[in-house]
Amino acid sequence: MADHQEASVTLPSDPASVPTARRYVAEVLDGWGLDGADELADAIRLMVSELATNAVLHTFGQSPTFTVDVRLEREERLHIGVTDSHPRWPRRLPAAVQQDNGRGMVIIRSLAAEAGGRLSVTPTEEGGKTVWITLPWARTAASYV
Repeated sequence: MADHQEASVTLPSDPASVPTARRYVAEVLDGWGLDGADELADAIRLMVSELATNAVLHTFGQSPTFTVDVRLEREERLHIGVTDSHPRWPRRLPAAVQQDNGRGMVIIRSLAAEAGGRLSVTPTEEGGKTVWITLPWARTAASYV
């Protein structure tokens, strides 16, 4: 495997794009050696679904597309980012807030931490942001069962 692999797809900011984003990432990771039936593969699909859903719902129609980037560095670190052009960054809800939605980032952060990874947000040059999940690949591909 190469030292650095990348894959990317840009999709319309539409709810129908969420399963497409999830399938895309699953297919890329399968090609890179992650067993699609493994527990972490399920967690990654859920995290991508939550990130893509956020990119569609919380940009209030101001981001016509979103991009999913998947990067593998030296078979050590897996980075999955979802970029949209809306300037508002995700916000952490107070624990006391009772509502039917808004828990996506909590879910993502928890799943990433459970896998030994982390969640981060970076600005784009165009004024939007990318929400990244970073996971250790060796654990991802070999020992998270």
